[in-house]
Amino acid sequence: MVGSEFSDDAAVVRLPGDDSRALVLTTDVIAPLVDEPEAFGAIAACNALSDVYAMGGTPLYALNLVFFPDDKLPLEILSAIMRGAAETCREAGVPVVGGHTVRDQEVKFGLAVTGEVPPDRVLSNRGARAGQHLVLTKALGTGVLGSAIKKGVASAAEHDAAVRSMRRLNAEALAIGLRHGASSCTDVTGFGLLGHLRNILLGSDLCAFIDVDRVPLLPGALAHAEAGQIPGGSRANKRFLDPSLRVPDHVSETLALLLADAQTSGGLLLCLDAEHSEAAVEALRATDHEAATVGVLARADPAAGMPIGTTQVR
Repeated sequence: MVGSEFSDDAAVVRLPGDDSRALVLTTDVIAPLVDEPEAFGAIAACNALSDVYAMGGTPLYALNLVFFPDDKLPLEILSAIMRGAAETCREAGVPVVGGHTVRDQEVKFGLAVTGEVPPDRVLSNRGARAGQHLVLTKALGTGVLGSAIKKGVASAAEHDAAVRSMRRLNAEALAIGLRHGASSCTDVTGFGLLGHLRNILLGSDLCAFIDVDRVPLLPGALAHAEAGQIPGGSRANKRFLDPSLRVPDHVSETLALLLADAQTSGGLLLCLDAEHSEAAVEALRATDHEAATVGVLARADPAAGMPIGTTQVR
């Protein structure tokens, strides 16, 4: 039902012989962003599970994917990583039923996740419509703050806010989005807000307008970005997106880079009809999501310099 044509967050396949059920299949592996092994495991698990939520699904089962230098680090560290992941999976109601371990020179960890979604509720990148509002459910900045944390220049409060955001599952945000009629969704991860939005625009033949002043940022994200703590992945995202991006002179390069900041375990970007977006944001904020309506989708207009896939920042 959903493959790789429009870079959706996960594949969706019908169960053979049963048109009423569809499986969601995904995998994700990351390197550590923080020094605490349990926190890293929890973040990695949350990041992988998020792909299922982004498709409108419910995660069912997970497999651990471990890359670990057991000749350099004690296995107690690996145990702590897996303990953190298991706790996140328990919170999500997802049994970890196995996995695979590879001896590697650098620590990496993630999950392969199988989920389920009703075939008529798949939130693919092809489901967005002109006139819909774009609702973001978490603040941006984990890429920048991850760099600041690694370099020891993030404050304790900034560190805690970033980790708390990355450890929060997107299950509740999805439920609120579905209640308010979301027709398309993506999670904001490695390609940044603008990169994942572009996938929706290409899948749905649209363009978009983003109101940069409405985009929520994690504490310290702007200051650290202005100080140059911008990861290479975020800069690469921005370079890739530049041909399809329209940024006015009053928007700083730093803010534009934050819109492309490579996130880990970011929030959902929900496409909602305009009459439902305000209520959805209120419901998200009532559950302590730092949510906001950050833009609007529109019909592409090549004559006005807005072909399919283009985003105008304003």
